[in-house]
Amino acid sequence: MDNLQEEIIEEFSMFDDWLDKYDYLISLSDQLPAISPEHRTEQYQIDGCQSRVWVDARLEEGKVYYSADSDAIITKGIIALLIRVLNGRTPQEILDTELYFIPQIGLEANLSPTRANGLVAMIKQMRLYALAFANK
Repeated sequence: MDNLQEEIIEEFSMFDDWLDKYDYLISLSDQLPAISPEHRTEQYQIDGCQSRVWVDARLEEGKVYYSADSDAIITKGIIALLIRVLNGRTPQEILDTELYFIPQIGLEANLSPTRANGLVAMIKQMRLYALAFANK
């Protein structure tokens, strides 16, 4: 997981200002694993986000795989980054991972307060899925 976080830090270091980084986040939204239409419901919606965000997870052969969607493209890029780092990991790996790339790329510092709260809510929900799978 650290290699993926280092890759993300390196990718974002190529941009000098946050307008370019936002453009890059928007481009990442295309890489988001699609969530099935039946999971675009209130049950899968994350509370605390400025925009609507839906996240689902499944456990296959001991590893967690996420899918998600959002009605905001920057938020889609953010969740795509989180999925890139956490997808295909064991529940315990997800619970133990420090997502240090977030402050390293300046993400929290350059988000509006409501988007920053949404980022925290997305991470919390992804970890709740991992915790539920770990307790099975």
